Amino acid sequence: MADLSSFHQTYNNAGVGIDASYLDANKAAATNANGIAGRTLIVSAVGTSGNDLLQSELDELVFGLGKAGGDGTGSDIGGPDPFVVVGVAGTVNNGSAMYLALQGTGTLGTAGGAYATNVTLTAVADFPGISG
Repeated sequence: MADLSSFHQTYNNAGVGIDASYLDANKAAATNANGIAGRTLIVSAVGTSGNDLLQSELDELVFGLGKAGGDGTGSDIGGPDPFVVVGVAGTVNNGSAMYLALQGTGTLGTAGGAYATNVTLTAVADFPGISG
């Protein structure tokens, strides 16, 4: 087999070939993360009837999650910790829970009415963000 050790597949901005041994030094260590930067939480939301959500409850919930006044410690000082809603799945008023994808670093307020009147959230999955 031919010796290809003197050939470079990667070059720096000055046009100098980079050895394969250098590439490993730039490689970030593998982490347990979701690849979309921030921590992502998947939650189920149920409302007035206990197993579905009305449109008005969903609207209040999305607003309440973003405007929550918590201090980020999970101690509910100033209210529950805020989150950004990045996705919603399900159909309102159809007899089953809806699911929301949330991003934030705080502790989820799971008490009924924490973010919206008569709405209770339950964490289904918690994906850590990219770290280091």
